[in-house]
Amino acid sequence: MFRTAGESLAFAPARPAAPLPWIQVAPGAPYFVDETGAPWTPIGQNDAISWPELDGLFRRKDLAGVERHLVWLKSHGVNCLRLMLEYAQVRHRYFERPTGRFVPAMVQLWDDLFALCEKHGLRILLTPVDTFWMWRHWKHLPWNKANGGPLEHMSQVLTCAATRRVIKERFDFVIRRWGGSGVLFAWDLWNEIHPAQGGEDADCWHEFVHDLSTHVRSLELELYGRSHPQTVSIFGPELTLQPHHAPAMRETLFRHPDLDFASIHVYATGTIDNPKETVTPALVMGGIVAECLAQVSDGRPFLDSEHGPIFSFLNKKKTLPEAFDDEYFRHMSWAHLASGGAGGGMRWPNRHPHVLTPGMRQAQKGMADFVGEIDWSRFQRRNLNAELRARHFHAFGCGSEDQALVWLLRRNSVGSDKRLRRDAVPVSTTFTVPGLADGRYRVRGWDTESGTAREEFEVEARGGALGVTTAEIVTDRAYAISRV
Repeated sequence: MFRTAGESLAFAPARPAAPLPWIQVAPGAPYFVDETGAPWTPIGQNDAISWPELDGLFRRKDLAGVERHLVWLKSHGVNCLRLMLEYAQVRHRYFERPTGRFVPAMVQLWDDLFALCEKHGLRILLTPVDTFWMWRHWKHLPWNKANGGPLEHMSQVLTCAATRRVIKERFDFVIRRWGGSGVLFAWDLWNEIHPAQGGEDADCWHEFVHDLSTHVRSLELELYGRSHPQTVSIFGPELTLQPHHAPAMRETLFRHPDLDFASIHVYATGTIDNPKETVTPALVMGGIVAECLAQVSDGRPFLDSEHGPIFSFLNKKKTLPEAFDDEYFRHMSWAHLASGGAGGGMRWPNRHPHVLTPGMRQAQKGMADFVGEIDWSRFQRRNLNAELRARHFHAFGCGSEDQALVWLLRRNSVGSDKRLRRDAVPVSTTFTVPGLADGRYRVRGWDTESGTAREEFEVEARGGALGVTTAEIVTDRAYAISRV
């Protein structure tokens, strides 16, 4: 039976579905659409209920300020936030305290956030737990048996039967209260699943995910006649750090039959997590996306749900210079999209204060304005990174029989500030997109920094390939290619 930690907040029954359309995986394409069939591309980042921009929700300290922020996000193309139901870095954002008693202030917080997101057309990728801080702050965790909870230690969280019941009760509460809303984009059923959470075993992952997935989906179908998409995330480097577990981990992350899309947290030692310049991290991101797509066997979408300069921020206590970080962010985002990922990925701010910069928001707006150039609802893309060549540029891309997306990033042009030089001599280049059916195509070139179209022309594809000659480019350019 659900309980709250006070009499002022009674359990609320399932609410009617919100006007905001639900999101689903596109039939036959590795992207997302809403229930009307319109393409929907997730553009956003990780946020937290205790970070500066959303902190005003707690105890309704500044709802007006939070609403102004959400309106500003929407005006910059942001349509999705990845959030944890509780944030265990601090002790006043637990969703339950004690175990099984849902904190009224937290329930009110989520009532308000869902209502504001519904009003302004934003969606949430929601995960029920914050495993990073749960492990680090174990002694304070309400689920800790020493605090009256069911769990002996976080190393048993995936296998403890009593804890599994508590996890399901948490899902039940959230589904009944907010699960009827289109604000809920999707479930990240478990944040950063790890072998250590199952006694250094990854073989238990399949059963754990199956049990939670079917429980969540069954209740949603019972209450609403449909269900939200599901995924599970991992700290990506674990796939190489633990090669003995990698086969089982990949099977769950990329091919579990109950999950709707694949997701990892894209960090890479010395490049993405501690960038020295802004080009190499993009190359690494493109390579990781290509590797992940190769692991997917059924055409499900892939979405990076967390990336950023985590080592430089947490270990070196360094906030990257803003102009540098803006370019690093933009390059990472376009590498993700152009390589075949859904959207630009979800940055973990890793800045002080813990928010994205105005330049990053401008980059998100530019991408949001661009994504309408591709019909994602039928874009059965394959990754083309290894097949594209362009003099003076690194090339990232993906394509189908009648559409393609190519992003060119200048080679050998990093200046003393470790950004691409704006005073470099502009150069034109050529590239060939393989796999396109013969016919005439529109090519539209996009300046990713200004967020505007810079060139547009038509080209004929012959022999299953399309040759493109670009206008002059200084730093980078994205190309949307579609059949006329």
